[in-house]
Amino acid sequence: MTPTTSLTPPTTATAPAPAAPPPVPSPAWAAVFLPAALPREGRMAFWAPGGGLPYDTGDTITVVEPGPPPASGAVARTVPALLLPVADALPALVRARGQAVAHPAAACWGAAALHALHLVARGRLLPGLTADDHDTWRAGPLDADDIAQLRAVAAAMPYEAYGTVVPGPGPLAVPEPEALVRAFLDAVADTLPRTPAAAHAAGAPFAAPGAHHLPRARAWAERAAAGMDAGVRISLRLDLSALTLFDTPDTSDTPDGDDTPDGDSRERRAGAALVQVHSIADPTLVIDAARLWAGDGESDFGPRARVDALLALRRAARVWPPLAALLDRDVPDVLALTEEELYDLLGPAAARLDAAGVTLHWPKELARGLTATAVVRPAPGSATDGTPFFDSAELLRFGWRIALGGDPLTERELDALAEAHRPVVRLRDQWVVVDPDLVRKARKRELGLLSPADALNAALTGTAEIDGETVEAVPVEALAALRDRITAGPAPVPAPPGLTATLRDYQLHGLAWLDGMTRLGLGGCLADDMGLGKTVTVIALHLHRARTEPTLVVCPASLLGNWQREITRFAPGTPVHRFHGTEKHLPDGGGGFVLTTYGTMRTGAERLAGHPWGLVVADEAQHVKNPYSATAKALRTIPAPARVALTGTPVENNLSELWALLDWTTPGLLGPLKAFRARHARPVELGEEDGAAERLSRLVRPFLLRRRKSDPGIVPELPPKTESDHVVALTREQTSLYEAVVREAMAVIESSEGIARRGLVMKLLTDLKQICNHPAQYLKEYGGPGPVRLAGRSGKLALLDELLDTIVAEDDSVLVFTQYVSMARLLTRHLTARGVPSTLLHGGTPVAERQRMVDHFQSGGTPVFVLSLKAAGTGLNLTRAGHVVHFDRWWNPAVEEQATDRAYRIGQTRPVQVHRLITEGTVEDRIAEMLAAKRALADAVLGSGETALTELTDRELADLVSLRRSA
Repeated sequence: MTPTTSLTPPTTATAPAPAAPPPVPSPAWAAVFLPAALPREGRMAFWAPGGGLPYDTGDTITVVEPGPPPASGAVARTVPALLLPVADALPALVRARGQAVAHPAAACWGAAALHALHLVARGRLLPGLTADDHDTWRAGPLDADDIAQLRAVAAAMPYEAYGTVVPGPGPLAVPEPEALVRAFLDAVADTLPRTPAAAHAAGAPFAAPGAHHLPRARAWAERAAAGMDAGVRISLRLDLSALTLFDTPDTSDTPDGDDTPDGDSRERRAGAALVQVHSIADPTLVIDAARLWAGDGESDFGPRARVDALLALRRAARVWPPLAALLDRDVPDVLALTEEELYDLLGPAAARLDAAGVTLHWPKELARGLTATAVVRPAPGSATDGTPFFDSAELLRFGWRIALGGDPLTERELDALAEAHRPVVRLRDQWVVVDPDLVRKARKRELGLLSPADALNAALTGTAEIDGETVEAVPVEALAALRDRITAGPAPVPAPPGLTATLRDYQLHGLAWLDGMTRLGLGGCLADDMGLGKTVTVIALHLHRARTEPTLVVCPASLLGNWQREITRFAPGTPVHRFHGTEKHLPDGGGGFVLTTYGTMRTGAERLAGHPWGLVVADEAQHVKNPYSATAKALRTIPAPARVALTGTPVENNLSELWALLDWTTPGLLGPLKAFRARHARPVELGEEDGAAERLSRLVRPFLLRRRKSDPGIVPELPPKTESDHVVALTREQTSLYEAVVREAMAVIESSEGIARRGLVMKLLTDLKQICNHPAQYLKEYGGPGPVRLAGRSGKLALLDELLDTIVAEDDSVLVFTQYVSMARLLTRHLTARGVPSTLLHGGTPVAERQRMVDHFQSGGTPVFVLSLKAAGTGLNLTRAGHVVHFDRWWNPAVEEQATDRAYRIGQTRPVQVHRLITEGTVEDRIAEMLAAKRALADAVLGSGETALTELTDRELADLVSLRRSA
């Protein structure tokens, strides 16, 4: 980075010299922890096994190393060391954890440091006292996973990580690694809470760095850690054998009912909870409390097991008071349960106990197989009459089906369940646990009527949304049959009479799929890669349907001519009308096609909506990805029995765009946008829910046919394609501009928020991309009284010259794409100055002129075709080109692929080489990595995606745009 100069005038006073920064440990040094009586006073020692430190710290440690051969045993030697407090050592240790050059000892202590930080972040801190009654924090409680991680770190430590001499007489001794790691965790736990402000906020003990002697606080410390610092945990095993006393009618045979045990046991006891004790260190060790108190488990659990179990029981009693009765007993082994207590354990008490680490074990003989499934059934009086599903008046009702072991309950059994007021009931000669939620569902079995779209959604995904909860759903037989018909794939359809093209196998499959969906009135999105023949497939669909109403095609203006030529070529004799410009004519009758643009459709929507259509097609349908745009709203007003969307990029930015397409082709399928975002898009995009992408894929897959050029059966149709990233260095002028723009823009962005910040981020990214292209583009040097010097100022332009020299010399042709019209004009100016023939096509090029340019290039009239990405990235057939150059990067790779598909498409007979120009160390160099995760996530649903760069944090944004210099 270029150094900045301070503009603050000097003061007359002499500022004190800053303190020398503490030495920074090298990752190549070994590290070892030196514990202290007060954990926070422990030190981290860094030393160099291969030799001395590069400077004298004045500190030494005595280390133990294996003796040199042929000697055996170990030797001790004193080595210089750098001793740091734990707080100062943590950053170096964490960095060493991820550095390849780090010494194994430093890397192991780095792993221990991360584990300690995770424990503190999770609030695993326990107050306590040292052996001489000074205040301290300890890391805990440690669960089985924490202990396993501690032991794994200790087992991986080389001798340099723990080989320090333990003071004392006798032979050499070194610390035990596991105990040393535990001491280090306690040192971190005892250090981090003691911030400079902690003592002022919470008082001196347990907050100030200094030691405080608290001889009277030991009992308090034991109570504070009650049940949390134990080496064991407890669980409750429930015994419900007493239930048989309440449900046998035999007692009515006695005159006074005296056979009922204890007279009032019906109210007092419904079962018992037996206390079990588990070892935290070894989860396989389990024993009943009665046996532990009898002394059976001391050898496995240790002498403190009973005390630890009581501490755990005391903590459990805080969240479920009935357990407090066990604390007054000599042997806390069995707790008799009332019906109310048993019911409580089936409900909220179970969650509270589980949070406190107490697991409930229900008896195996107790049936817990009651399940509730949402079922979609025909409403009384409704019937199917062959009408397309979404246009039918059939009503569907939604209700709960409750089953025991998969076998649905009868209405009588449901009534008995609905009247249950106890946690267990007897159904089909067995005791069954009754969840209170199931009782509520039995009482309210009907959930209301469903729209056909919601019902089909439930049938496809197997789930339904009820009161914010996703539950399993089972469709009615007719709906299941429709689902199976949709998901089973289309029946084969032959090429229609009148089609003069030979459809490839995958195109015939696309025709059959579109025919099946449109006949059901469901619509669909054909999302094939560009160049795979979506246009001819739709023409074949129109001929196959043989409707008397015409087909309306809405497309970008640049594709009007292409559609008319393709229809004339592949369906000769089929009427074609243009609803565009001065020719806004609609046919009075008969079939055929009507072609219009999105702009004309928007202004003429009322007239188009009043005309009968057999099919409406939206080509390059990503133009209506924003459902709130005027164009999208106008398109939705045009009625049709079937709608088809064509696009190579069904998702460019987020999954809401997919909703916009499918909600137009199949209205209501995905529900309201807000609900779709909450249930599907957000969990998929943020990874909040396992299986969310698969659930969304099951829902949209039947309505979206996505094929890629790399799919089996398509690759043989195309020649090879080679893609290369050409990394070029910035010139000195580009480097100075880049760093200055980053520095100035970040200073403003860091103090901004909301919409203003997002706008500043987008401006920064645009400025940097233009600088990477050429300084003249960023500085707007588009013309003037004299010529603009372009050569020698841009690394990309220099590389482009080299590529073009080779391509032109080999009598080949090339497409050069840039997203900026200004850059395209600079390129053609530069090529003209060099004597290289070129043609420029951009958004302002008239439609007729576009076709003349395309024909001229295809006939070999010019070797270089410069195109703006947005205007020429779709719809054009430019198979003359054997090379494609992306001069700058788009935020979405799928858009670049569309542009590449102008040359790499059906009809191309030569290999195609794709060249992407990337400036080294810049935002371009990292943008592909930024997009990769998002794109992979969207691929799980359908096949494309990108990231929202404006939502990056300041730190993430700075990391993205800062210039990284090569080594």
